[in-house]
Amino acid sequence: MSLIKQLAKAPLSAKFGLLVILLYVVVALFAPMLAPYGETQVVGEGFAPWSGQFWLGTDNLGRDMFSRLVYGARNTLGIAFLTTVLAFLLGGLSGLIAAIRGGWIDQGLSRVVDILMAIPQLIFALLILSVVGTNATSLVLVIALLDSTRVFRLSRAVAMTIVVQDFVEAARLRGEGLWWLVTREVLPNAAAPLIAEFGLRFCFVFLFISALSFLGLGIQPPTADWGSMVRDNAVLITFGDISPLLPALAVALITVSVNFVVDWMLHKSSGLKEC
Repeated sequence: MSLIKQLAKAPLSAKFGLLVILLYVVVALFAPMLAPYGETQVVGEGFAPWSGQFWLGTDNLGRDMFSRLVYGARNTLGIAFLTTVLAFLLGGLSGLIAAIRGGWIDQGLSRVVDILMAIPQLIFALLILSVVGTNATSLVLVIALLDSTRVFRLSRAVAMTIVVQDFVEAARLRGEGLWWLVTREVLPNAAAPLIAEFGLRFCFVFLFISALSFLGLGIQPPTADWGSMVRDNAVLITFGDISPLLPALAVALITVSVNFVVDWMLHKSSGLKEC
């Protein structure tokens, strides 16, 4: 069945989610062409109201809110996606290897993960970022390391139920190596829960980065970020201006949309039929 036919049969929620994700991707890729002003350009007085010149007004420094919102899609979504991919590469592969190899490799990796998970994630991230600095590279590496522990636990648990199956034992007896067992035997059969987890991890990472930015330890100014935009302009809410809520709405919309798409993909991967 072609991709177009599959999309045509997708539920309305999945179509809505795909449409929103596509819109966000287009905005992120073509931000310089869509934004009327530069990302850090001061174009007017602080907290200017909505007008024909400034569609969503200006922020506390006089930068165009609409332009900042558009550039924020590129920065926040890009960093969140890169972080999630890195977390899955680290946690997913190590979890599969731990389940396949077992023994001291499994025990050693599991105990390291237990130690990392015993520390509250937000406190641990704040501690590390306050020491190593809050540049984009350290932000990605720290959050990817912390989130990889959750991916490790899931991938290991799923793989443990697969490695005891007869087809995996047959592959071992044929003399297949570790890479074959991971990519050809275990990973295809663990795809459904890992797909769902990728979507959830992306949402959690996205929200986590926004929370850190709101606290001042995420994406640093003058880079546009939805979390820091809420923090910098929160005072407008007391005057009835909803501008600070727009970045929060953008965060909520992409989170819901990703979950719609993940639910649909999980349903298809599970082989269940529509009722």
